[in-house]
Amino acid sequence: MYSNHSGPQYYDYRMPNDIQLVNDIKKAINAEYSAVACYKKLANMTTSVDERNRILEIQKDEVRHLEEFSRIYTNLTGNKPSYQVIEKCPDKYKAGIEFAFKDEQEAVDFYLDIADKANDPIIKERFRRAAADEQNHAVWFLSFSKNLRQTNINRQINNYGAKGALSVSTLTLPQMLTFALQDEYLAQARYDNILGNFGYIRTFAQIKEAELRHINALLPLFERYQVPLPEDKSQSFVTTPESIKAAYADGVQGEIDNISMYERFLSLNIPNDIRTVFSQLRNASLNHLSAFERGLARI
Repeated sequence: MYSNHSGPQYYDYRMPNDIQLVNDIKKAINAEYSAVACYKKLANMTTSVDERNRILEIQKDEVRHLEEFSRIYTNLTGNKPSYQVIEKCPDKYKAGIEFAFKDEQEAVDFYLDIADKANDPIIKERFRRAAADEQNHAVWFLSFSKNLRQTNINRQINNYGAKGALSVSTLTLPQMLTFALQDEYLAQARYDNILGNFGYIRTFAQIKEAELRHINALLPLFERYQVPLPEDKSQSFVTTPESIKAAYADGVQGEIDNISMYERFLSLNIPNDIRTVFSQLRNASLNHLSAFERGLARI
């Protein structure tokens, strides 16, 4: 069962039957039995081949724990354990991954507690090894959860700001104003983040001030054309660049997207006052693009 054993192991513990220890091991058996069933369910839910394979590997560990704990229980009590699902596995993948992460963390503490209570060195060793496995599992489930959040963010940002404006097949006037303001919000949030993490950088500080002027130029159009102001969700889409060079590269790409958005708007039949504002913002973004490109070339 373990790679360092050639076959099934049978232990003659010849120790007093500690009722609390036996009850804890019985609980651990049912927890492992529940995990085996849950992880099979989660593996069938995910669309990621890598995640499915990893979950099935984790499930193999849980099967190994189940067999080992059952063998310990039988040697302590003289009886084979019965098996019962004691934890309901969620029906949604995201909830299931979060449930599994929490469950694995709790298992670490529980198994270490069992190891501390046990007098037999083999029981101690088996539950400490299982605790280490569960800690490793928790790390994997946490990474799956982060992947889901990032995927959700990426999906949302594709419908936000310039990326949203460039992805839709048709555009209404309210949509154009909304996408434009969202993108200006996003640019200012991005530069706030860079200045907060890397300190004062003149290019980013100046362009951040310009983005505020862009926002102020757009706001009267919402009132004039009776378009509801969009909620500012830009902070949820901002991540910290790995370096100042990456920050400049992000700035270049952000301005390219921004310019492309305004170019598309200007190709459509729009009121002259909106055309004037969009033209001004497009031209300002061209200047920002040049500034970021110069900064990137200097690094």
